[in-house]
Amino acid sequence: MLQLIEFPADDLDRARRFWEGVLDRTFDERGEGEGQGLQTRSQGVEVGLHERGRGPGDRRSLPYFEVPDLAEAAKRVVELGGELIHPGERWAICRDSEGSPFGLAQRRSD
Repeated sequence: MLQLIEFPADDLDRARRFWEGVLDRTFDERGEGEGQGLQTRSQGVEVGLHERGRGPGDRRSLPYFEVPDLAEAAKRVVELGGELIHPGERWAICRDSEGSPFGLAQRRSD
């Protein structure tokens, strides 16, 4: 299940105005443990914005897929020919077998 789509931005305010206008959704500052930038708060797939950097998710949009067990999913990524770029406890950045970047997010316990 798709949990989050992350977009890098050269100008965070400009990107916020653009995406709020396109999606008719409000972006809020991220809280502790959520990383830096802005994010929507709604049911369904969330959208995040952060300042552009040098990492794989910092140059292109990056989908995050929710998984029940992050460690197990990261292990399968490698076993299936992908690459674990940035491991973490709540999310991980990966590349698939063809080099496309994506993220894995630990399923939230509600």
